[in-house]
Amino acid sequence: MPLFDVYPLYDVTPVRAKGMYVYGADGKKYLDLYGGHAVISIGHQHPVYKRRLRKQLSRIGFYSNAIHNPLQVQLANEIEAQSGCEGYQLFMCSSGAEANENALKLASFYTGKSKIVAFKNSFHGRTSAAVAATDTPKIIAPLNAQQDVEFLEFGDEKALIETLKKGDVCAVIIEAIQGVGGLDMPTHEFMKHVEKSCNETNTCFIADEVQSGFGRSGKFFAFQHYGVTPDIISMAKGMGNGFPVGGILAHPKIKPWYGMLGTTFGGNHLACQASLAVLEVLKKKSLTTHAEALGEAFMERSKTLKGVKLIKGKGLMLGLEFDFEVGELRKRLIYNHGIFTGGSSNKKLLRILPPLTIEQKHFNQFFKALEQEL
Repeated sequence: MPLFDVYPLYDVTPVRAKGMYVYGADGKKYLDLYGGHAVISIGHQHPVYKRRLRKQLSRIGFYSNAIHNPLQVQLANEIEAQSGCEGYQLFMCSSGAEANENALKLASFYTGKSKIVAFKNSFHGRTSAAVAATDTPKIIAPLNAQQDVEFLEFGDEKALIETLKKGDVCAVIIEAIQGVGGLDMPTHEFMKHVEKSCNETNTCFIADEVQSGFGRSGKFFAFQHYGVTPDIISMAKGMGNGFPVGGILAHPKIKPWYGMLGTTFGGNHLACQASLAVLEVLKKKSLTTHAEALGEAFMERSKTLKGVKLIKGKGLMLGLEFDFEVGELRKRLIYNHGIFTGGSSNKKLLRILPPLTIEQKHFNQFFKALEQEL
């Protein structure tokens, strides 16, 4: 039976991984500066991660959400302690798309409205409402297009308030640092305007932290760079270091009722332990401040590269925009230097999303290779 051929593949077959490196079937060693789309947050095969999962697997790996699972409570308390999002309520699921689906559904329940406001170059997932709120028409099927979504430009305060004043918008969903869209960021003033406008019009302010959350931006959540308070926060990717984990945090003003949301696999025992492992390492190794420091060093070093038009992002959610498309450059970095990097919908942007455990020596290796190829 053939695989459903939807992924263009590089000629690399990883068979094992450790720390910052992935090893191919051909024995070649690859420096992972992409973390599988920002998923690997504390490094491949981290001992804390392996210890927690092995220990939990020897007890119970899964049961449904029809029973008590104290690990969910433990995880919720640890997220609250590290993020500072006091009083929020945790609902767990298994992916970023699922997190955003539940965020949008919850906003619609809470407000009684159905329209969504999203932003140009956004990416929120590939399912139902999440893909409809994604500014990539090619991946929106006719079924998804039935959702009522309006896309606005970052910074267009007039359009935002005019749209919200109509009274039919349940949610404004925004990435504080756009991921797939190319690492564009709203201004502080605009993020404050989003918060204010949502509060004034009974609209839920959803912060999509699927890619930027759990320390990657130099703050626990990227929206915290702006001093705003979302009604709902979605998260996934680096939350589980490779284990499928997602979730939303709901503001205490949003009251749940039985059956409001649900999931089969979300919040299972292994998923909780994977996320608790990430939080344990984030705290013990101060990886959030580490991400901030290394990100600043990366940006400073990047100023010396020829051909770089813009240096984008924060922390270890970084991008280099060139005056040419980077597809071939990414291939040369993989095949000539054994370095994984990422692309985006901006074809001229090279994305860097390494494990937060990266060291300066790894960036030195990258810059040496990049300079040779440029």
